[in-house]
Amino acid sequence: MKAWLSGLPREKADMVLLLLAAAMVLAPHALHLPPWLSVATAVPLLWRAVITVRGRRQPPLAVLAPLALLGIAGVYASYGTLLGRDPGVAMLALLLALKSLEMHGRRDIFVLVFLSFFLLLANFFHAQGILGAAWMLATVLVLLAALLSAQYGTLQPRLAQRLGLLGRMLALAIPLAAVLFLAVPRPDGPLWGALHEGAQARTGLSDSMQPGAIASLALSNEPVFTARFSTPLPPQDQLYWRGVVLGDYDGATWTRMGAGRRTPASDSRIDIALEGPPSHYEVTLPANGQRRIFALDLPRSIERLPGNPYVVSSALEVLTIQPITSTVHYRVSSQPRYRLQAGLSLAQQQPWLALPADSNPRSMAWARALRGSGAHALAPADAIAAVLEHFRRAPFRYTLEPPLLGKHGVDDFLFTTQAGFCEHYAGSFVVLMRAMGIPARVVTGYQGGLRNGTNNSVSVRQSDAHAWSEVWLAGRGWVRVDPTSAVAPLRTERNLDAALPAATSPLTAWRALAGLDGGTTGALAAWRQQWQQAEHAWSSWVLDTTPQRQRAMLDRLKNLPSTTLALACAVLALLSAVVGALVWWRQARQGDPLDALYLQFCRQQAQRGYSRAPHEGPHGYAARLAAGKATPEAHAAIAQFLAIYATMKYGNANPDEQSRARRSLRHLLTQCR
Repeated sequence: MKAWLSGLPREKADMVLLLLAAAMVLAPHALHLPPWLSVATAVPLLWRAVITVRGRRQPPLAVLAPLALLGIAGVYASYGTLLGRDPGVAMLALLLALKSLEMHGRRDIFVLVFLSFFLLLANFFHAQGILGAAWMLATVLVLLAALLSAQYGTLQPRLAQRLGLLGRMLALAIPLAAVLFLAVPRPDGPLWGALHEGAQARTGLSDSMQPGAIASLALSNEPVFTARFSTPLPPQDQLYWRGVVLGDYDGATWTRMGAGRRTPASDSRIDIALEGPPSHYEVTLPANGQRRIFALDLPRSIERLPGNPYVVSSALEVLTIQPITSTVHYRVSSQPRYRLQAGLSLAQQQPWLALPADSNPRSMAWARALRGSGAHALAPADAIAAVLEHFRRAPFRYTLEPPLLGKHGVDDFLFTTQAGFCEHYAGSFVVLMRAMGIPARVVTGYQGGLRNGTNNSVSVRQSDAHAWSEVWLAGRGWVRVDPTSAVAPLRTERNLDAALPAATSPLTAWRALAGLDGGTTGALAAWRQQWQQAEHAWSSWVLDTTPQRQRAMLDRLKNLPSTTLALACAVLALLSAVVGALVWWRQARQGDPLDALYLQFCRQQAQRGYSRAPHEGPHGYAARLAAGKATPEAHAAIAQFLAIYATMKYGNANPDEQSRARRSLRHLLTQCR
C-alpha cells in the first residue's frame, strides 16, 4: 500500500489516503447499518478512488442530488424516521460517502475529515471494548495524516514520517488525556446517551417464556455479566443465576405472577432458613436497559446500587427501580443450601397450582394417573422422582431445533415430538407437577458460565441462558428441580455444547479448540483467559469509572499529606524538565544534516584562507572562491557543491531529492580539498 501510494502523484496519493481514512471510519458501522446502506456507502468511496487514480471527471450535481434523495428515502424506509440515534448515524454515513464525490478544494477536505471524526465517535454507541478503541485510534492516526497532508506545500515528508510525527503528537497528548479523564467531572448515566429500544434483546431474558424463547439465545456468545469470587468457586452444577420467576400459564406462554400488576415490593418477612457456608462475590453487570439484578441461588444479601435502589419480590426476584443504563458493580453473598418459605398456607399455595381449563388434557390425565389417589397416592417426592425417571427412560432429545408444537403444546412435546430445549422440559414438568397437586413454578436465568481459575471468576454469556423448575414440599419449602439434567446431564455439569449432539452444534469444534466447551486443554484457552482479564480491567478502570469512583479516587488524593503531594508535584516537574532538556539537546545536536555539511565545507575553505563572511550567502561565497587559487577540478567541485546546497536549502525539494543531494555533497566535499 505504501509503495503504491508513493508511486502516485502527490495530489492523487493524498486523496487515496483520505478515502482510506473514510473507509476505516465507516467499516465498524457496517456491523450495525442495514446491508443495503453499507453497500451504498462503500460504492461512492470506490467510485471516487477510481476517479482519482484514472484522472476522470467527478459526477455533476445533477447525478449526486438524486442519489442523496434516494439514500434519504432508503434511511426513512429502513427506520421509519429520520430522527433518533440510529437513523442519525445512518444519515451521517450516507452523507460522508456522498461528500467524497463532491470534493473540489481544501475546504471540502476539511469538511470530510471533521465529519469523519464525528462519525468515528458514533462508533462508541455500539462498541467500547479494547479492539474497538484500538481500531479507532488507528483510524485517528490515518485521518490526521490525511489532514496533515493537506497542510503541506510542495515539500512533503514521506507517509511513514507523517505517521511517526502524528504518533509523537498523540504520545504527548496521552498524559493530558489521563489528567482530564481523572479530574474532569463526569455526568451520571451513560456517556454515549440512553440505550436504544433494542437494548432488551441484549439481556436475553424477558418476563415471559414460550417454546423457543431461550433456544434462540443458545449460540449467542454475547457477555451478560461477570462474577469474581472472594470465596472458592462453587461447582459448575451449583451455578444457578436466578433471574425471573414465572407462575402464570395460559396454555402456551409462561409469565410472571401478576405481570400486569405493580411489581411486588420488598418483603422482609420472607421465610428463609440458611445453612452452610456462604459464597461471596462481586458482579459486574453492563448496561442493558433492564431492571434485573442477577445472583446465585439463594441470595442472602446484595449491595445497594448508588442512586438506583432495588426491591425484592416474594419469589426472590431482584429488580431495580430504574433501568440499568451504565455498568454497575455490586457485592453479593449467596447461600447454596437453604429452606425457602417452608410454611406456606393452603391459600398461599393455590396461585402455584393454577392451570388453564381444557388445556393439555392428555398430560393432565397421565399426571393424575401417575400420582394415584387415596392410600395408593405417591408422596410428592416420589411423584417428582417418577416424572424425572420418565424423562430419563423415554426417548427424549435435547435439541436447539425442536419440532413445532400445536395447540396443546405440552401434550405434543411429552407424547409426540419428545424433543426440546430447557424451556420445554421446565415448562412441561411444572404442568405435570401442578396436575398432581404439587405447587410448582418456572425460574429463568443462567446456569453455569465460563470459569477462570486464574482470577477466580465466572463469565456468563447468553449461551448460558437456562430454565429450571421449583416445587414446594411441606417442611422443605421451594426446592430446585432441573428436569433438563435428567435428559442432558452434561448441560449442568459442563455447559451447552457438551450436552448438544455434534450435529446440532456447528461451533463445537471451534469452541473446543478455543477452550469454550468447558475443557481446560483448548489450544487458545490460555490466551482467551488472558484476554478476558484484559477486557475486565479495561471495563473496570476505563469504561466503568463512575462519578462515585472518580470522587473516591480524588478523595484519596486529598487525604494524602501535603508534604507527599508537594514532593510528588516536584518530582513530576523535575521529570518533565529533564525530558524536555533531553529532547532539546538531542535536536540541537542533530541539527539539519544539510547545514552540517555546509559548515564542514566552510571550515575546510577557512583552512585554505578563504573564510566565509557572516553576510555572504552561497552564491556570493562561490563567486569569491572562484577567484581563489585551486585546481580546475577543485573549482568545479566547489561550484557544484554550493549550487546543490543553495538549491536544496532554498528550493522545494522532496525528501528523496534531499537524500540524494546529501550523498552528492558528501562526495563533493572530498573533491573540494
